[in-house]
Amino acid sequence: MHRELRLRDVGRRYGPRGRWVIRHVDLAVAPGTLTRVEGANGTGKSTLLRVLAGLDAPSEGRVSGRPRTAYVPERFPAALPFTAAGYLTHLGTVHGLSRPEAARAARAWLERFDADAHAGTPLARLSKGSSQKVAVAQALLAEPGLLVLDEAWTGLDTAARDELDRAVAERTAAGGAVVFVDHDPRRLGGAVDAVWTVADGTLVRRTPAEDPSEPGPCVTVVVQGPPPPPDVLRMTATATETAPGTHRLTVPATHSDTVLRALLTADPPRHVVRVAPATPPTDTPGTHR
Repeated sequence: MHRELRLRDVGRRYGPRGRWVIRHVDLAVAPGTLTRVEGANGTGKSTLLRVLAGLDAPSEGRVSGRPRTAYVPERFPAALPFTAAGYLTHLGTVHGLSRPEAARAARAWLERFDADAHAGTPLARLSKGSSQKVAVAQALLAEPGLLVLDEAWTGLDTAARDELDRAVAERTAAGGAVVFVDHDPRRLGGAVDAVWTVADGTLVRRTPAEDPSEPGPCVTVVVQGPPPPPDVLRMTATATETAPGTHRLTVPATHSDTVLRALLTADPPRHVVRVAPATPPTDTPGTHR
């Protein structure tokens, strides 16, 4: 069971006389949600993410309800005495997996990010892109309840960025929460549930629709059969039953592959009638969000 993470009047500064990097932060991160954090350089985004991930303790205030958490930093500490596979296996055991389970998960995630050829390569000899793939894989292999991504897409090739988008969709569909920072305002457009801006050390919330870069491209999926499963509905912007047994889903393009796979592998499998581009949806009565 995933829990809601809550920050209550949280502040963080470095040293007893240091300036406050963030202060009076109240934030709730619910299971199954995707949250973007944005703001100018130096405003405290990374500090907030480190507090969310449990790497930094708040200097004041309280954090409660933290689930099992994984974090991808902007800069991966590659100078560690491990090979890529050895590091992932080690982290898997730290997260509670048995060593054989951790080794299998390590291989699977390296394959997903097309980095299996580097399984035996020492971390210090990996390229920036390959190091980042390992950093992302270590956060995903234990299926965390909270995934915190600080510019995690930086350095990844196009295929790996798309794979990370799909992995984020899978985490939220499974009931996990994801909080991320990324320099691309279109990242995961259409799938974001909340956007928080860090300014002068405080948080201001706005809806994704207030940003002209949101909600991003969507696709329409027409499917026949029983109502879509809950994990599919969590990834849709709208879902409408247009006729008995026929459902029209509006899905963020970043999540479309994951939605289609979930529909086709559901029990019973749903029949996908049509997939086509759609204009960004707006909520109307009788729709699911």
